[in-house]
Amino acid sequence: MALSLDTVTLAVGRAREAEEFYTSVFSPAGRRGGDGDTVLLDLHGAGRITLREVGTEDPTAPGTPEFRGHVLSYIVAQPGEVESLLAAAVAGGAHVLKPARKGVFGGFSAVLRAPEGTVWKLAAPTKKNTGPSGEPPVPTEAGVLLGVADPTASKAFYTSLGLEVDRDYGDKYIDFALAPGGLRLGLMTRRALAKDAGVGAGGPGPGSAVPTLGASKPEEVDAVLEAARAGGGGVTAAGEVERGDVRSYTGRFTDPDGFPWEVAAAV
Repeated sequence: MALSLDTVTLAVGRAREAEEFYTSVFSPAGRRGGDGDTVLLDLHGAGRITLREVGTEDPTAPGTPEFRGHVLSYIVAQPGEVESLLAAAVAGGAHVLKPARKGVFGGFSAVLRAPEGTVWKLAAPTKKNTGPSGEPPVPTEAGVLLGVADPTASKAFYTSLGLEVDRDYGDKYIDFALAPGGLRLGLMTRRALAKDAGVGAGGPGPGSAVPTLGASKPEEVDAVLEAARAGGGGVTAAGEVERGDVRSYTGRFTDPDGFPWEVAAAV
């Protein structure tokens, strides 16, 4: 079963305002959904984010201590691109959680909270620029980091769904193989992820971001839902055909830490 983490959906209070922010910062290719309340943004081939209007303000807006337990990452080639992305985000109303700086063991990063509440980590693998920054900076990869109770146990859950481990540093950090055009999934303890993001570890349970696993056929969707149930998660919606901009067979589940997921196959 070949699964890919294609999309992460963000619940936002105002889709148009969130679209303006993300367009000004990441310059993605985007299109508005037929219902008018969703916006699909392609992160230059490094996965997609969907903005889904829910009609209420997200409780993780700047100035509040809440942490939903997840961080989105955006990896670029060099430090100057981190700095230009951060400057664009601040101009668009983002709150800086950690300023751009060199890492102790290498790399260069910054952390921000977007106006609608999502925490983003911008990073480059090197401390020095090697040439002019891209305009706009194009990511080498993007991803979703989850703060879980036990990364090793969560690794077992996600491998049971069909994901393949890439790097495994025990309870410090685990991630999964990156599919072409998809997002990377990473696991850390909630406390470690909150510290890395510059926020407190307290707050409500997860719920404002929903990653989507892409399957190749409906039977794989059903298999993932059954594996999630068997692995200690919960099935919140059985697979069914949904009609939107793309007709899909979609099911929904939660992992053992309560993070919501979708799994879908085009039909």
